[in-house]
Amino acid sequence: MAGINARFHVPAASMKRLEYAMPPRTRRKFGPSQKHRIFLAALPDAETAGRIHAMAEEMKAAHGFTANLILPEHLHVTLFHLGDWAVLPDEIVTLASGAASQVGVPAFDVTFKRAESFRNSTGVFPFVLTGDKAQWTGLHEALRRALTDAGLGGATRGDFQPHLTLTYDKMRVKPHVVAPITWLVRDFVLIHSELGKTTHNHLGRWPLG
Repeated sequence: MAGINARFHVPAASMKRLEYAMPPRTRRKFGPSQKHRIFLAALPDAETAGRIHAMAEEMKAAHGFTANLILPEHLHVTLFHLGDWAVLPDEIVTLASGAASQVGVPAFDVTFKRAESFRNSTGVFPFVLTGDKAQWTGLHEALRRALTDAGLGGATRGDFQPHLTLTYDKMRVKPHVVAPITWLVRDFVLIHSELGKTTHNHLGRWPLG
C-alpha cells in the first residue's frame, strides 16, 4: 500500500536487511544532543482529538494538575519509537517509510476507557488514557514484521501498551474508569518531533484498507 504525502519511499526489494541499532530512549529528561525524535503513530481525527482535550481539561481541574496539556493536534498513540537523534537520520526515515508502505490492514475501531499516571524515575508522570491492546494487534503486528524485514527490528522490542498521553505532571493518579472515547483508525503516520519545541512534522501518512 503506497503512502499518502510520504516524503520517502523505498521499494521492498531494495530495503537493506541489516539490523540498525536504535539509540536508548530517554524519559522526558532528554540530553542537549538529542534533538530529533521519530516514531510511528496513530492519531485521532480532529473531532475526537477535541473531545479528548476537553475531557483532559476536566480531569486536570479534578486532579489538580498544574502542567500544560498536550495540544489536540499532538495527541497520538505511539506504535513504534524509532529513536532520539542529534541529527534527523534520513536513512532510518527512508527504511521506516518503506516498511510502512508494505502494511495492508483494514481500518478498525479503538476505545479508551481508563485513565492513569504511568510510573517512571523522573518524578514527572505521564497521565494517559489506556486502551485495549487486542484492538491494535493487526496493525501493530503487521508493522512489526515490516520494520523487522527492513532491518529496524531493534525498534520493535519491548511491550506495547496503547495509550494517549494527556499531560506530564508531578501529581500521580491511580487507574480509574472514564467515559469511553472511541474512534476509527483509518491511517498511521511517521512523525518527526523536534524535542523541546512542541513541533510535530509528519513525514508520511499511510491509509488503512
